[in-house]
Amino acid sequence: MRGFRSHIIPMLPYLNSVITANNFYMSPPLLKRELGVFGATLMGLGSIVGTGVFVSIGIAAQIAGPGVIVAVAIAALVAVCNGLNSAQLAANHPVSGGTYEYGYKYLNPWLGFTAGWMFLLAKTASAATAALGFAGYFLNAVGVADRTYIILTALVATATVTLVVLTGIRRSNIANTAIVSVTLLSLAVFIVAGLPEISWTLATVQNDSSIASILHATALMFVAYTGYGRIATMSEEVREPQETIPKAIIFTLVVTMLLYMVVAIVFVGVGGVDKLSLETATTAAPLEVIARSFRIPGVSQLLAIGAITAMLGVLLNLILGLSRVWLAMGRRLDMPRVLARLNPAGTTPYVAVVFVEITIALLILIGDIKTTWSFSAFSVLIYYAITNGAALQLTSAERLYPQWLAWVGLGSCLFLAFWVERQIWLTGLALIIAGLIWRAIVRLPVRK
Repeated sequence: MRGFRSHIIPMLPYLNSVITANNFYMSPPLLKRELGVFGATLMGLGSIVGTGVFVSIGIAAQIAGPGVIVAVAIAALVAVCNGLNSAQLAANHPVSGGTYEYGYKYLNPWLGFTAGWMFLLAKTASAATAALGFAGYFLNAVGVADRTYIILTALVATATVTLVVLTGIRRSNIANTAIVSVTLLSLAVFIVAGLPEISWTLATVQNDSSIASILHATALMFVAYTGYGRIATMSEEVREPQETIPKAIIFTLVVTMLLYMVVAIVFVGVGGVDKLSLETATTAAPLEVIARSFRIPGVSQLLAIGAITAMLGVLLNLILGLSRVWLAMGRRLDMPRVLARLNPAGTTPYVAVVFVEITIALLILIGDIKTTWSFSAFSVLIYYAITNGAALQLTSAERLYPQWLAWVGLGSCLFLAFWVERQIWLTGLALIIAGLIWRAIVRLPVRK
C-alpha cells in the first residue's frame, strides 16, 4: 500500500490536469453574467422596436386596413402568453439557446432541434432584412438615389455590427442602449406630432376587414413582439436569472404593447392606409410616408434617423441571439462543435458570431425581402408553439404562472401559423423536414 501511495501521490497534479481537461469537454465553459433587469429589458426593446414597428404595421395595414388595430391587440395578448411562458422556462433553465434548450430538457431532442432550426432560419432572414432596411433608409437620408449601393451598404453594416458583438456583451449592451434611446425618441415625436392629425371620426370608421385578413395581420404583428425571446436566449449572461428574466420580459412587453397600440391608432387615425396606397405597396418606410403629411416640420427626417438606428439595433440583437443558438447547438453536436468555442475572456462565442455574419451576408446577396417577414411569422410561431409545449411540462414547483397560459399560447401559435400565405407555410414545413433529416444524418456516427 505504501508503494502504491508513493507512486500515486506524485502523479496527483498530472491527474488533476487531465480531469480538468476532460471536464472542459464534458462541461463547456459558460458565458459570464453581466446583464441586470435594465440591460436585459433594453436588449428586448432593441430586438422588438425595429423592423416590427417601422415596417410590419404598414404591411399589416395593407392586409387588414383599419383592422390592424385589432390585429395589434390580439398579437399582444398572444405575445403575453408566450412571453410569460418563456420567462418561467428561462428562469428555471438559464442557459443560452432558448427554446432549443427547453425542447431538449422538457420535451424531446427532435422538438428541441426543430425549435433551434426554425429560430435560425427565421432570424437569419430577419437579420438580412434589417441590414437591407438599414441600407435603404441610410441611402435615402444621405441623398443617394442609386439602389446598386444597397447590398454593399448592407454588407458593411453587418460587418461593423459583427465587430461590436465580438467585443462582448457589455459593450454590445452600451451600443444597444444608445440605439434604443434614439429609436424611442423618434417614435415619441411621431406619436406627439401625429395625435393632433387624427380624424376623431375614427370611432365610427367602418371596419370591413375580413376575419381572415385580421388573422393574417395578427400572425405578422406577432413577429413584431417576439424580440423578448432574445432575453431568454441570452439568459446565461443575465445576473440572478430567476428574478431578472421574468421582470425584463414583462417590462419589455408592457412598453412595446403600449407603443404599438398608440402608433397603430395614429397610423389609422391620420388615414395611413389610404395614404400608403398612393405609394408603392411594398414601401420599406410606411411611417415615414405618413409623417411627411404632418404639419410639424422635420418629423419624417427624425423618424428616418430613428428607423436607421432601429435597424442597427435589430441587427445587433439578432446577431447576438443567433450566435447563442448556434453556440447551444454546437455544444449538443447538432451542429459542428467548433461553434461552441468562446474567446479567452469567456464573453463571446466568437466562431458562432463570425459564422452568423457569413450566413447573413449570403442572404443579403440572394435573399428575397418581400417574403421574409411572412416566413419569419410562420417559423417564429412554430418556435413558440414548442416553447409553450415545454412550459406545459414544468412541475408545480417550477411553474411561476398558471398552466392555462401555456395551453392558450400553444393553441394560438399553431392556429396563427397557418394564416400566412400557403406557399410560405408549405416551404416552412419542407424546411422542417429537411432539418430533421440533417439531424438524423449527423447523429448516425454518435449512435454507433
